[in-house]
Amino acid sequence: MKPIKIKWVLAHEPIDLFIRAAEKFKEVVDSRAPGQFDVDIILLSEYIDQHNQGQHIIKHDLMDHVADGRIEMSQMYTYTLAKICPDLDVFDLPFLFRDHDHADRVFEGPIGQQILSNYSRPDSNIQGLAFTYSGGYKQILLKDNIESLSEFAGHNLRVSPSAVSADSMSSLGAKPVMIDVELMAEAMADNQIDGGEGSWPRLYSLGIDRYTKTVVDTNHSLLLTNIIINTQFLNSLTLDQQLVIKEAAIEAGRHERSISVGEVEPLTKRAIADGIRVVRLSEQERDQFRSATAHMYDKWSEHFTPGLVQSIQNA
Repeated sequence: MKPIKIKWVLAHEPIDLFIRAAEKFKEVVDSRAPGQFDVDIILLSEYIDQHNQGQHIIKHDLMDHVADGRIEMSQMYTYTLAKICPDLDVFDLPFLFRDHDHADRVFEGPIGQQILSNYSRPDSNIQGLAFTYSGGYKQILLKDNIESLSEFAGHNLRVSPSAVSADSMSSLGAKPVMIDVELMAEAMADNQIDGGEGSWPRLYSLGIDRYTKTVVDTNHSLLLTNIIINTQFLNSLTLDQQLVIKEAAIEAGRHERSISVGEVEPLTKRAIADGIRVVRLSEQERDQFRSATAHMYDKWSEHFTPGLVQSIQNA
């Protein structure tokens, strides 16, 4: 029998993290269902040339390409996927997770799996398979020498195109500017922003280090993506094959999250060696950050499935 083709198109930075996650997925699939699948890991540029008649698209377009079945799998920012699954916005709430173990319990437990399996818009034709970090905890990367949290006030700070993320920065007196992280270095160079939310693996991979004098290690929320699949394609498989795909995606997500966490310390050391100042928030300042944003939990509660925030906190 001819193996079932899976085109997995990757477009998000840091691309090497996601390539390794996709390779882990392929490894697990080949091991558990030998000869049944042909997983083709494709970069966006390759997809445009080989499968899209050279017609230019951007990474956000891949959600539509998964939905209409032109590709079987991809990865997408949770803030983009929140258009079809508003519950994904919950992960932009500040200080939602106590640590990485807490996040793992949510992502791989009943809460995360329920969110992934029930992308809420019935015509989306997309299902989530697993959570990936896309860099892990967020930091604030700045062009200026910043000493404390109070100095954020008045600065134009980049946030993801997420109203929840914007609210976090507004609560600190900053002026949130919604742009994709891939455009952050350019926006800093053009003085559109004074810095903004990023993550350690993206500091160098996106060239943001060239304009960064200070990294404030806030760790206030996680920068996340989901591994996604075309629902009709998934449902066309046997139950055993579906299980293999789902388990392989979870292992791929776990693998990527582990790599992201492992890169934090060496990249921190590299930044310090390059003369970038790394500011660790004191417990008092972290408490100030929590207090300044605590109102958001009530403000946004009706945006999510009832009880979702509390169930995550209790996980």
